[in-house]
Amino acid sequence: MKKLLTIAALSIVTLACKSQQKTTDGFVPLFDGKTTKGWHNYGKTTIGKSWIVEDGTLHLDASNKSGWQTKDGGDIISAESYGNFHLKLEWKIAKNGNSGIIFYVHEDTAKYKYPWMTGPEMQVLDNAGHPDAKIIKHRAGDLYDLITSNPETVKPAGEWNQVEIISLNGKLTFYLNGKLVVSTTLWNTEWLDMIAKSKFKEFPGFGTYKQGHICLQDHGDDVWYRNIMIKRL
Repeated sequence: MKKLLTIAALSIVTLACKSQQKTTDGFVPLFDGKTTKGWHNYGKTTIGKSWIVEDGTLHLDASNKSGWQTKDGGDIISAESYGNFHLKLEWKIAKNGNSGIIFYVHEDTAKYKYPWMTGPEMQVLDNAGHPDAKIIKHRAGDLYDLITSNPETVKPAGEWNQVEIISLNGKLTFYLNGKLVVSTTLWNTEWLDMIAKSKFKEFPGFGTYKQGHICLQDHGDDVWYRNIMIKRL
């Protein structure tokens, strides 16, 4: 009996510690590593079958192309939307591949055909092989078409990269493989001027939303994401 009580006590302590750790960290998974639950295609309620779960990763199988995207693929967004947040994830890209992590996505297909027309993006790219790498502000880790990342810390195609995107009260920071690579302020005059000089100037409302979905982009190339976690700030 005494042994059983000791085991029970230890179990309670262990559960309490785990609960405290979860509360302290505050991060919750956006991807459970087993299913696509919590994600859907932009403007739909379902997710394309080319987004598959394998070995704990969310993989876009782009073997069946459809224009610049993938047949039965498409951009996928989180079920919930976020204001202030801290996003963590890992990605790897196929050789010559292109993708992106978009945030503050406003899901309005009548106004915006694609998520990238609504919210800012951290570029995911094979810098050594994709043509976009020749364009300034289009390289991996960049705030796409707006700010060049510095220093450049991306790993080669086929290797995992660690990302943190933090947005708190208008202060935006990107970390790539443990290094701060982008820091800027959202929604102020300088931000709006920067948008006005970018490709996004033709999309009214781009970059102005202060709440929105997280998006993983289908750019027609194989890409893998894992350990996707987010914390509301």
